Amino acid sequence: MGVGAVGGGSGTGPVGGSSGGGVNLGALRSHNAALVLDLLRTAGPDGISRLELAERTGLTPQAVSKITARLREEGLAAEAGRRASTGGKPRTVLRLVPEAGHAVGVHLDRDELTAVLCDLTGAVVARRSAALDLGAGAETVVERAVREVGELVGEGGRSGAGGGGLVAQFPAPLGGSSHPAPLGGSSHPAPLGGSSHPAPLGGSSDRAALGGSGDRAPLGGSGGRRPQVLGVGVALPGPLDHRRGVLHRVTGFPEWNGFPLRDVLARRLSLPVVVDKDTNAAALGLAVGGEAGALASFAYLHFGAGLGGGLVIGGAVHRGARTGAGEFGHQVVQLDGPPCGCGNRGCVEALCLAAVARGDAAEAARVLGTAAGNLVALLDVDLVLLGGRTVAAAPETFVRGVAAVLDERAGRAGEDPVPVRVAPGGRGGVAEGAAQLLLAPLFGRAEG
Repeated sequence: MGVGAVGGGSGTGPVGGSSGGGVNLGALRSHNAALVLDLLRTAGPDGISRLELAERTGLTPQAVSKITARLREEGLAAEAGRRASTGGKPRTVLRLVPEAGHAVGVHLDRDELTAVLCDLTGAVVARRSAALDLGAGAETVVERAVREVGELVGEGGRSGAGGGGLVAQFPAPLGGSSHPAPLGGSSHPAPLGGSSHPAPLGGSSDRAALGGSGDRAPLGGSGGRRPQVLGVGVALPGPLDHRRGVLHRVTGFPEWNGFPLRDVLARRLSLPVVVDKDTNAAALGLAVGGEAGALASFAYLHFGAGLGGGLVIGGAVHRGARTGAGEFGHQVVQLDGPPCGCGNRGCVEALCLAAVARGDAAEAARVLGTAAGNLVALLDVDLVLLGGRTVAAAPETFVRGVAAVLDERAGRAGEDPVPVRVAPGGRGGVAEGAAQLLLAPLFGRAEG
């Protein structure tokens, strides 16, 4: 069965076979190329034949040949050998070239910055971390992020992660710029949109000054060959507007309200930038690969310096109509409880943080389980995954405590309990998921 080729009706016609009906040929070709790329990615180093690609996408062999020829020209695909076939000559097998492109993922936590450089498969080829104060002010945080991204790309170049000078031919990621910078061109990529004078950024003049072109830092320094960077995904606590890349009143840091983080960083880095909540980025990373990727729905609960949730519903990251879904930590479970940084009282985050501060991880797990039970009852997800450094400090305690609450509720309802596990990826899961904000759209996985 095909996997959703577009442009061929039943999947048997060439890409963009008809010139009528207002068909967007570029979009169709990009969609079909993404299908082929995704199959190359999932096939791994062993590769996949053109015949198999045609069978699994529903595209004609001619269409697959055109797409794979273009991908090879751009350095994204290469031959992986030959495979025996029945009744004919051996088939040429193609594979994805992981080092042909890279994406940077940045996790701006309340007190720590983590940045990773990932190849096209999502494998980490360089990693950096540094202390950060998210309340130190926009200028300080932006400067630190720009510096760490530059150093990270430089490390990737010195480690041999350079690419082949391709140019992106794919749709821009959701919430990113519609004008990706050329890959592998000048060591100083052209500003987004092709103009050397980008439009002024929103907000006050001091905010716009953060994006001044005179402060732009070349990525990668002078050592080694610069990796071909598709863009930068940035994940941080919400709430925020994912589509516009503008922060709202980040819990505990209301001074960020209205700050156009995406545009400022894009202008400073001269690269496409996508901004999303930390929990959504982590959920996307889990949805694209690994065990959770095979499930229709799951919840990722991140307990680090704060508490939040990322939701995958129907195989896609659920952000909501205003991209504000997943503020899991701010559901009120105790009306007269302690004040929370969001302005309410008795939020799950406030109660869990207070329990951890007392050294009572078991109580924090019980409260987290109560909130997780509410989520399961509301959305009927298949799996609950736990992550974040607070969970990592006592994983068995948190899994046991959350599972106990869910098991008890399921027993009363006569249902099978929803399993609870620690999310794979460790503390780097958010940063790696942030890189997927750029990588996933290449493979037709923009929404998970």
